[in-house]
Amino acid sequence: MEAGRSLSCLGGLAPSLPEWRTEALGQKAEIDDDVEGLRVLVVMPGFGTYPGRKRGGIVHPQNVFFPCPTCQRDVDLGERGLGSLFRNLTLERVVERYRHTINVSAAIMCQFCKPPQLEATKGCTECKSSFCNECFKLYHPWGTQKAQHEPTPPTLTFRPKGLTCPEHREEVTHYCKTCQRLVCQLCRVRRTHTGHKITPVVSAYQALKDKLTKSLAYILSNQDTVQAQISELEETLRLTEANGTQAKEEVARLMRGLSTLLEEKQASLLNTIEECRQDRASNLRAQLHEHRAMMENSGMVGYAQEVLKETDQPCFVQAAKQLHNRIIRAMDSLQAFQPAASSSFSHFQVDVSRELKLLTDLTFIKAPEAPVIDTQRTYAYDQIFLCWRLPQHSPPAWHYTVEFRRAEPKGKALKLWQRREEVQGTSAIVEYLDTDCIYVLRVRGCNKAGFGEYSEDIYLHTPPAPVLNFFLDNRWGFNRERLAISKDQRAVRSVPGLPMLFAAERLMTSCHLSIDLVIGDVAVTQGRSYWACCVDPSSYLVKVGVGLESKLQEWFQVPQDVVSPRYDPDSGHDSGAEDTTLDTSPPFAFLTIGMGKILLSHGVALTSRDPGNCTVPLPPRVGICLDYERGKVTFFDAVSFRSLWECSIDCSGPVCPAFCFIGGGALHLQELVANRQERKVTIGGFSKLD
Repeated sequence: MEAGRSLSCLGGLAPSLPEWRTEALGQKAEIDDDVEGLRVLVVMPGFGTYPGRKRGGIVHPQNVFFPCPTCQRDVDLGERGLGSLFRNLTLERVVERYRHTINVSAAIMCQFCKPPQLEATKGCTECKSSFCNECFKLYHPWGTQKAQHEPTPPTLTFRPKGLTCPEHREEVTHYCKTCQRLVCQLCRVRRTHTGHKITPVVSAYQALKDKLTKSLAYILSNQDTVQAQISELEETLRLTEANGTQAKEEVARLMRGLSTLLEEKQASLLNTIEECRQDRASNLRAQLHEHRAMMENSGMVGYAQEVLKETDQPCFVQAAKQLHNRIIRAMDSLQAFQPAASSSFSHFQVDVSRELKLLTDLTFIKAPEAPVIDTQRTYAYDQIFLCWRLPQHSPPAWHYTVEFRRAEPKGKALKLWQRREEVQGTSAIVEYLDTDCIYVLRVRGCNKAGFGEYSEDIYLHTPPAPVLNFFLDNRWGFNRERLAISKDQRAVRSVPGLPMLFAAERLMTSCHLSIDLVIGDVAVTQGRSYWACCVDPSSYLVKVGVGLESKLQEWFQVPQDVVSPRYDPDSGHDSGAEDTTLDTSPPFAFLTIGMGKILLSHGVALTSRDPGNCTVPLPPRVGICLDYERGKVTFFDAVSFRSLWECSIDCSGPVCPAFCFIGGGALHLQELVANRQERKVTIGGFSKLD
């Protein structure tokens, strides 16, 4: 009778159950063979029935669960049960080799000799039995089918020459990588493996053998590393035991300290109550003695009665004067009687609800939870300003560690993390960064319990060029009374009023537009420069860009009445858009912004996929990058650093940042992170930034 098949969680990889013969059918037994730490469970034939196996009748299919030896969870073996699993012949051979190594002197006896049995010399896989020479010839006579059986060395466990499909009884020839299962030719053509990656078993054998050989060679070649890791683990285990004992002693010491403090506090409170009790008792005893004196003849009453018997008037007056005062006080005491002290001690109640809650919540200190990066306040400009917060119910942090590194393309070695230790507050500034690079940043908090988890990684793109720091200057613009520049000269607003009303009136009667110009007080003469600004979405029309300093002086110093609309920089076209056929580059390059949109010229937009769509939404910040050497200016979405527009510009002289206003509008330059750092220092090193 065929023995039980292999037990496996997934894919039939668990050791199989070798076949045994016994006369007691239906009896089960467990034989534990401990062979060099390898424990093999052997089930005798006749263990009973299992799904997929017939015995004495029809077996109704049902799901069978078997505990996984690794994870100890029940695994559904399916309706066919053990019959759907492959035998692990490899592990059986390993067990057999170890058994022969240990029991080398144990002889295998012939299973067909009559007593006395002879030692078996041959085995037959087809017959699944061991024979002596005579019995082998007897049971394999010449001229019969059994004579073709190939003899093998004697053994107690007979296995097939190769694995066969449990369902089709065909030899397995392929391996399904998707199912991670050996399949036969019939399984391969079934619908269940449609679209799966199936490879010949020879290829799977060679690939797995090469991988296993390389892995084993790597382990064997790193024995020193393994030994060092073993030593480290042993040392860690030793320190774990020592530190665990120390932690227990520390907790016991703290609990003893709390107990001692509670005992001292108890003694102090009880002493206070005892002092109050004694003081009250003393007052009550004095009052009691005074009242008892009123009832006794030997007291004040008896003395008064004797004084009343005095007939000598002067003597009576002398004695009765003081006695009368005492009697008056006694009468007042009788009329307004009140005990000298209260018997209640209710004001000595102790409220321990807060302390009980603290003691109930008393537990080990936990490390801070992973901080949350504030993406709305974090940005990269001349430096990186990083802002974060702890979750609501997170334990507090004493300080933080900020780590950052450059993000490298796939295939390149990752840069090592750089750290800023013991950062106070919930913001930090990262300096000395490369331009036009992506940086990865993360934060974790630390307290007495140690370091907490890292925050999620945040990726920030640094500007494509060094940041140009400048201030706004309206010396060259006309109608300067319509412009209001902030005190720090980094923000400007077009102020409505009578001047703007007059300008609007002229727009209806003349052929020119009224332009208000603001420029930067710094001119670029070399290299690459970058700056960013925020434009109010409600602005009517704002132009952001650069211009040749000499041309700006020439165009904006002459009276506006003689300025031709054909050459006016606000004639409705971006500078140079009409002269694209000329070889010379235009002296101006402006990005037109209005009503929360950006107007892009035809043929130069880098973001619009639809040729007819010439507008894009206004980003929170607009970046301008001037490449003086190449004569190029590029406009960016300063948040994602996505290019919006690129054009050429005449760089034959100094080039200035320029901003034009038509109608109402406002903008402000992006604040440098270095300025935040200076403000942070002036207020005592604490982060109180917006």
